[in-house]
This record gives sequence, structure tokens and C-alpha cells, in this order.
Amino acid sequence: MKYFVLISFLLIGGVSFSQENADNVDASDTTKKEKKEPEPIVPKWLLKSLYGMNGTQSSFVNWNAGGRTNISLLGYISATANYQHPKFNWSNSLDLALGGLKYLDRDEDGLQKTDDRIELSSKLGYRLKEGKAFNLSLIGGFRTQFLDGFQFPNDSVRTSTFMAPGYVNLALGIDYKPNDNLSVFLSPFASKMTFVRDQVLADAGAFGVDSAQFDATTGAVISRGKQFRGEFGAYFKLMYNKEIAKNIEMKTRIDLFSNYVDNPQNIDVNADVLFTFKVNSWFSASANFTVMYDHDIQITDSNGGVGPRTQFKSVLGVGVSYTMRNFEEDKKKKK
Repeated sequence: MKYFVLISFLLIGGVSFSQENADNVDASDTTKKEKKEPEPIVPKWLLKSLYGMNGTQSSFVNWNAGGRTNISLLGYISATANYQHPKFNWSNSLDLALGGLKYLDRDEDGLQKTDDRIELSSKLGYRLKEGKAFNLSLIGGFRTQFLDGFQFPNDSVRTSTFMAPGYVNLALGIDYKPNDNLSVFLSPFASKMTFVRDQVLADAGAFGVDSAQFDATTGAVISRGKQFRGEFGAYFKLMYNKEIAKNIEMKTRIDLFSNYVDNPQNIDVNADVLFTFKVNSWFSASANFTVMYDHDIQITDSNGGVGPRTQFKSVLGVGVSYTMRNFEEDKKKKK
């Protein structure tokens, strides 16, 4: 009898010990399952760059409606580098574009530019209050072109070149940035600097600089044209980016500047909207529309009239593009 009791006691103890171990294993497994996976580390520098090449080719043989055989190419780079910090942010962007058109039916016709841009902008902002969308920001911008521009069909008259014109903008103001898609900046303290680093164009008073003074009798140059013009006034900048549909992105920028000293009612306008249509990781299409107005720039229109004019440019293209980034985009923010 005593052996039966002893064996029963050992069996009950063994079962209890086994059950306790099973419970511990289950609890351990549950704890492991309840542990959250570590969140991905987001780099402080968010880098993104887009490289693209668009091209067209048209051929005409005995074509009654008319036309000239031509080929055109346009290359572009759009890059951003943004630094993330709880107290301040630093946003930088670089846009480069260069394109040309060549008529193939006559060798004497030179290459004509279709696009030529160098644009660099930087914005350093300090958050005024934690969790709020208002920032005290300092903005800087630079804009010029790569190659000479000519007054076609007369390709012997140069109308522009590198740093003629060149524009530098500086502004201190308040930036309203409620999300990553929208930025509204207003500055009562802004400067616009125009450079014309070509003496021939400066003597002609191109792009608003003071022209040269000539002797009325002999035509000799009394004083050379200025290669620099500085302006002080108010500045407004709006930027809005959004994915308006699947694989269709819109990027909008509007710059307004008013000179306090010289005709403040004449507002300089530089507006740009870009639509990007993504086919896949390599192929894409784009439509770029630009509107500019500067009261200081004198333009000769098709009727021979000279004066300030609204400038409009549109560039449509289909080609290849490739995007590089060091972070994953949040699709929810883009909707």
C-alpha cells in the first residue's frame, strides 16, 4: 500500500511539474509574440533624386501638310536633400534641365535650345512652437542657365548666357507648413539680385540693369552698363506637391516679388507646375508649364512692339526616368 501511495505521489508531482513547464513555455511564447518589432530607423537626411531623358523624332517625305524632319532630346535632374530635426528643418532642392532641337533637312540650321535651367533653393526653418505648423525661415535661391541663347532665326544675336541673367534671392519670414505637401512662405524682408555677367548685354540694359551711356555725337561709350541690380521688397512663395491619381504626381511652385522702392505695384511672377505620369520604374511622361513676368525685362514681340511681356513656356515629353532615395515614401501622406 505504501508503495502505491509513493508511486501516486511521484506521478502527481511529475504531472504538475510538466504542466508548470508547459505553462511557462506558453507564457514565454506569448511574451515573445506580444513584443513589438523595432520601428525602422528613419535617417535624418532624406535624399531623393530623379534622373530622366525625353526625346522625339519626326520625319517627313512628300508630306502635303508640311513639316521639317527633326530630332530633339531633353535631359533633366531633380534632387532634394532634407534634414529632419524636432526643432528645425533644412530643405534643399536642385533642378537641372538641358534640351535641344535639331532640324535634319538643312545642315546650316544650328541646334536650338528647348530648355536650359539651373535652379538651386534652400530653406532653413526653426519651429516656433512644438507641434505647430509655423516656422521662422530663411530662404535662399539661385537661378541661371548653362548655354548661350540666341534670337532665332538670327543665331548671330546672343540674348543670354551663363549668369546673364543670374538671379539670387534671400528672404526672412514666416513659413506655414502643416504637412509635407504644402508650404506657404511670406517675407516682408526680401532681396532680389540680378546679375548680367556679359558686358554687351549689360550695355544694352538687358534684364533690368542700368544700360551704358553713349555720346550723342560720336557714339562713344561714356559709362559702361551695370552688371548688377539689387532690389528690396516683399516675397511670397507657395509650394504644393500631391499625388492626384495613381502614378500621377503634381508639383507646383509660385514665386511673387514686389520692389518697395521702384513701382511696388508691378509684381514679378515666376510660376511653375509639373505633372509626372509614371508608367513603371523606368518609363514616364511629363508636362511642365511655366509662366513668368518681370516688368524690368523688355521683350520684342512678333509685331515689333517692345516692352514687358508675360512669358509662357510648356515642355511635354515621354522617355525614361529613374528615382533614387534613401527612405520609403509614406503613401498615406501623399493622398
